[in-house]
Amino acid sequence: MEIKVLGSGCSSCKALYNIVQEVVKDLELEATVIKEEDLIKIISYNVLSLPAIVIDEKVVAKGPQSYDKIKTILTSIK
Repeated sequence: MEIKVLGSGCSSCKALYNIVQEVVKDLELEATVIKEEDLIKIISYNVLSLPAIVIDEKVVAKGPQSYDKIKTILTSIK
């Protein structure tokens, strides 16, 4: 599984990236977590609200997310 956290490098984006890494570790998922800050690549996902989470090239969440919300998203996919 490939998980991308899309964001411009703001504090919310960094926080979401850290939370996603924590959830992946806690759930013992085999996943690569990537922090995508390239605006051209972010635009290609047609996302207007950042940060956002993309799993295997599908946008699954937009805006800040809690640990529990990310855990719910990832457990529903695995």
